[in-house]
Amino acid sequence: MKKVLTIAGSDSSGGAGIQADLKTMEAHGVFGMSAITALTAQNTRGVNAIMNATGDFLKEQIKAVFEDIEPDAVKIGMLPNVDTIEATAESLQKYHPKWIVLDPVLVATSGASLSERDAKSVLKTKLFPLATVITPNMPEAEALSGREIHSKQDMEEIAKQLGDTYDCAVLLKGGHNHFAEMEGEAKRHCGEGESTSEEMSPDYLYIPTEKRGVWINGRRIENPNTHGTGCTLSSAIACNLALGYDLEKAVRRAKHYIEACIAYGLNLGFGRGPLQHAVHMDDI
Repeated sequence: MKKVLTIAGSDSSGGAGIQADLKTMEAHGVFGMSAITALTAQNTRGVNAIMNATGDFLKEQIKAVFEDIEPDAVKIGMLPNVDTIEATAESLQKYHPKWIVLDPVLVATSGASLSERDAKSVLKTKLFPLATVITPNMPEAEALSGREIHSKQDMEEIAKQLGDTYDCAVLLKGGHNHFAEMEGEAKRHCGEGESTSEEMSPDYLYIPTEKRGVWINGRRIENPNTHGTGCTLSSAIACNLALGYDLEKAVRRAKHYIEACIAYGLNLGFGRGPLQHAVHMDDI
C-alpha cells in the first residue's frame, strides 16, 4: 500500500486541513499520516482561533513518520509562521521524499489570514525549491508574484515566472477565475454559441523541467459548499503521484475527484459547507 503524509493544520469542523487530507487519502486507497502544524477553531463560517505547533514539535512528528512508515509522497498545507516553515524545510531536506505537493495556504476562504506576514518570503525561498509542484489559487499567485491576474495570458506568465524562479512545477488554479466567466458571456453576446463548463474553470499547469504548460479544464459546478477544496485537490495530487501517475495525469485525476466531491451536493453547516470526500476513484 502506498503511504502519504500531510503536513498541515487541523480543522475542527472536519472540512479542510488534515481532516480533508486524510479523507481524500482514504478515498484514493492510500495510507494517510499527519504532522500537525496548528490547531484551528473553525467551522463553515470562518476561523475563530489558531494555536500553532512549535517548530521543534513539528520536526518530531515528521521524524516519527519517516523513521517508521516512510511516505511515498508528502502534501504540505497550512504553515502558519517562519518557525514551522523552517522546521518543515529542514525535515524534508533530511529525508528527501520523492514527491512533495505544496499548497501555499496564505488566507482561508473566509478571508482569515493563516500565516504571519514575513512567512511568505521564507516559504518561497525555503520550501518552493523542494516542491514537486505548488498549487496556488489566483489570489495566492498574485500575492506570491506581486502581479495581478486579468487574463489567461497573465496566468500563464505568472505560473512560468514562479516555476522558473523556484524550479518547481506550478498548478495555478482558476477557481477564482472571474475573467473566464466574462469571456464566456462575451462569446454568447457575439453569437459564438454557448460557453461550455470547461471554459469556466480552467487551471494552468506549468512544468519547467519539460519546458511546457498545459491548460487543464474542468466543470464549474454550481455549489456554494466548497470548504476545503484546495486542501482536497493538493492531497489528491499527492495520492496520485504516490500511486505512480505522472504529474499531468495526477493533476487530471485529482480534478476529476474534486469535481465528484463537489457535485455530490453535501449540505452541512450554516456557511460555506464541506465536500463529500467519500467518493472513490473507481466510481468516477
